[in-house]
Amino acid sequence: MNNRSVDSDSKAPHKVANKAASKAASKAGHKVRQGEKLKGAEKVARIPIKVQQPAERLRKPSWIRAKSPFHPNAKKLKAVLREQKLFTVCEEAACPNLGECFGKGTATFMIMGEICTRRCPFCDVGHGRPNPLDEDEPKHLAETINAMGLSYVVITSVDRDDLRDGGAAHFVECIEKTRALNPEIKVEVLVPDFRGRMDRALDIMQQAPPDVFNHNLETVPRLYKQCRPGSDYQWSLDLLKRFKASHSDVQTKSGLMLGLGEEIDEVVEVMKDMRAHDVEMLTLGQYLQPSKHHLPVQRYVTPEEFDDLYKVGMALGFRHVASGPMVRSSYHADLQASGEFQGSL
Repeated sequence: MNNRSVDSDSKAPHKVANKAASKAASKAGHKVRQGEKLKGAEKVARIPIKVQQPAERLRKPSWIRAKSPFHPNAKKLKAVLREQKLFTVCEEAACPNLGECFGKGTATFMIMGEICTRRCPFCDVGHGRPNPLDEDEPKHLAETINAMGLSYVVITSVDRDDLRDGGAAHFVECIEKTRALNPEIKVEVLVPDFRGRMDRALDIMQQAPPDVFNHNLETVPRLYKQCRPGSDYQWSLDLLKRFKASHSDVQTKSGLMLGLGEEIDEVVEVMKDMRAHDVEMLTLGQYLQPSKHHLPVQRYVTPEEFDDLYKVGMALGFRHVASGPMVRSSYHADLQASGEFQGSL
């Protein structure tokens, strides 16, 4: 998600966005070619609940601030990633913390390409028909991690509903290659929901369990059809619980975006559901609209509210809780896992 002021694009953003959406919808009938990536209005043209933009966008409050993405180290890291044909969720999802993380030489690697088979209207990752898996990606990933000297890495992916195992075997190969070249490294995976393939995916992932297993619920169940078309709240909870049942020594983690229209009591109920499904680590952060075509921010949750939710989370029995406006699932993930980074930000 970007750090651009979402209120500065236009004096009448709803008119511009709706016009673009209509144009995108007229194109939606064409057959998407393999490797073609749809972004913005074209991506969300076919979702079941259409995105409705308000007459005026909310202004970002003073506590929503991100560091500049133009850090010298960021340019170097991007060059390395392009050379190795690797992608990061930091770039593809336009994360507001990109400048800070890239400046420190850390990144969350996104495997299996840059094209997702889902059309979630909160996410800036492109949609389309993905290319075949890159067989050299696990090797390139391991080499890049080694060159960066990382001691902790987060590996995530796009949704790959086109694959029989949802990409589980590719995750395993990436973990194995990474550990072979970096024996001391800790690996966190942020996995998709493996829709319709949970049994197969969990069986495959037993070959190389990560150190932290993360799957984000993203929002409250009432907003799933609007925010996560194609996903199921209970399915995601079951994925987390079933993985933990087979790997008691692996920490489980999940996260929520706030500001999409949820109520605080709904957030607390989701937190309770997470604990009932053996989730041990929690991240809570503010949703920021990636572009004028994505879901608008309904409200900005205050730092005080994030602090209150941190206290609720700890009282519910979470081992670690990171709660704050700029918190993202992978932000300071190494410190989250060790418990050094907690509370509000």
